[in-house]
Amino acid sequence: MSKQVLVIGLGQFGISLVRSLSHMDVEVIAVDKSKEKVRAATELAASVSCIDATDESQLGALAPARRDVCICAIGDESREASIICTALLRQLGARRVLARATDPLHARILGLIGAHEVVNPDSIVGQRVAMRVTYDGVRDELTLAGQLVVTDVVAPSSCVGHALASLDLPRRHELTVAAIRRGEEVILPHGDTKVQEGDAMVLVSRPGKVSEFLEKVS
Repeated sequence: MSKQVLVIGLGQFGISLVRSLSHMDVEVIAVDKSKEKVRAATELAASVSCIDATDESQLGALAPARRDVCICAIGDESREASIICTALLRQLGARRVLARATDPLHARILGLIGAHEVVNPDSIVGQRVAMRVTYDGVRDELTLAGQLVVTDVVAPSSCVGHALASLDLPRRHELTVAAIRRGEEVILPHGDTKVQEGDAMVLVSRPGKVSEFLEKVS
């Protein structure tokens, strides 16, 4: 049986979530108080509902406790509404609540009222673009719970022709090569895997370690 996900707030972030989740065969219940936004989600979601998610009785009618994940995607239009909605989801027994934050203070409040996970999509995108602009070889970057960073980077010329064991990246730079992408092929490397020109390395590290490494080898 596919997962059921309740997405509340159908702005740019919310509708993008609905579209992506639906493509992954997740059963999405899309919610907004705007009739226009709900109509736009009709063909994307398994079901839609036009309600005020800050009203406990209306939100309760959607049975948050029965859904695998409840996402409060309400954004800049109302921080107060996102806080109330997140708190109500927890009170109504939602098993997992993911909430969208617009700034650090908003994120702290959402965490204090019980959101299991808080994301700031604007901040995440900004960080990823900043890395790509600053370091030419960086293709993409993903932060995992603020503790680890996965970075897709073109192998620096100083690494080309060397085996991973001889580069000793974990000890010298606190970087782990999780995979090497060579054209269309994805290689799970060993110590004797040699880096070739044009390879992309998928690095796992603590935040800031990849930029330190690239500055040293540039």
